Amino acid sequence: MAVAARLKLGESLADRVMKVDHAGEHGAVCIYSAQIAAARWRAPDLVDELRHFRDHERGHRTRFLAELEARGVARCRSYHLCGTGGAILGFVTGLLGRHAIAATTVAVERVVLRHLHEQVAALDGKDAAALAALRFILAEEQEHHDTSAGHLVAGSWWTRIIDPVVAASTEAVIWLGMRL
Repeated sequence: MAVAARLKLGESLADRVMKVDHAGEHGAVCIYSAQIAAARWRAPDLVDELRHFRDHERGHRTRFLAELEARGVARCRSYHLCGTGGAILGFVTGLLGRHAIAATTVAVERVVLRHLHEQVAALDGKDAAALAALRFILAEEQEHHDTSAGHLVAGSWWTRIIDPVVAASTEAVIWLGMRL
């Protein structure tokens, strides 16, 4: 799937990518924050890991915000949608326990990683600052995916249920953000 967007007058593809990725990082911070709240009760052994992931996402959000400010570009209209949706998703999956938490992270990060790689390819040679921001976060997003994948049980029904719903929802939010 190619990186596509309906750009506003004077807005570059890199501007749009930074806006959407900033909103997505806000959503991720909200997912992890809500999962932490629920995991204290349902999966206390994951709380430190989730805090670690949330700290990464906060750093990513800050980096994208700095890019937006440097470009004089307003945040994406989907910012609050990502935050609200992320908080709901995080709290519900947090209440469902450790396997639901892990399945959610794997599904979200798989979609995010694919989009990040597509964005890097689309912006290579076109916008050095945007590329640097994207490349900076790739390793941490991969860590979230791989660590969480290690918590999944092969053939788990959580994965079979959560994965397609969360992956499709993540794709839809990215698609919408690229067009708002």
